[in-house]
Amino acid sequence: MRSEQETARAIELHADTVRRLCLIHLKNQADSEDVFQNVFLKYALSSAVFENEEHEKAWFIRVTINACRDLLRSFFRSRTVPLDDLIDLPAQAPPDTREVLDAVLALPEKYRDPVYLHYYEGYTAPDIGRILHKNANTVYSLLARAKKLLRESLGGDGDA
Repeated sequence: MRSEQETARAIELHADTVRRLCLIHLKNQADSEDVFQNVFLKYALSSAVFENEEHEKAWFIRVTINACRDLLRSFFRSRTVPLDDLIDLPAQAPPDTREVLDAVLALPEKYRDPVYLHYYEGYTAPDIGRILHKNANTVYSLLARAKKLLRESLGGDGDA
């Protein structure tokens, strides 16, 4: 484990490089900050010995690129769509799409989460149960009740 002074020196020397690499790969400020912190935490906990400053800089570049790639390949990132993308639907989206999304967002949280995970993310009831720490049969019940609420709020005919 490195001293606080060593870590502070490394941040001062390599912060710009790491931050720029993160932004180039991730194109997202929040994810870049997460990876930035992880890289310097890894450095602080590392016991690697560097031959010179260039060797240290190369280590930071390699670790940063690998951390960005890991984040981009992560299961969580590949299976999600930011809610902002759904809320900011383009003008050409069918009008009922916006109405349905508003109805889903208006559901109580206990229904909203399973509906979002099932219909927008494509998870099965057993998967949702594991994620939300609920029994799969409970998830089926929540989905059925949510469909009923959505049908009522959207004025459906009840035969869906």
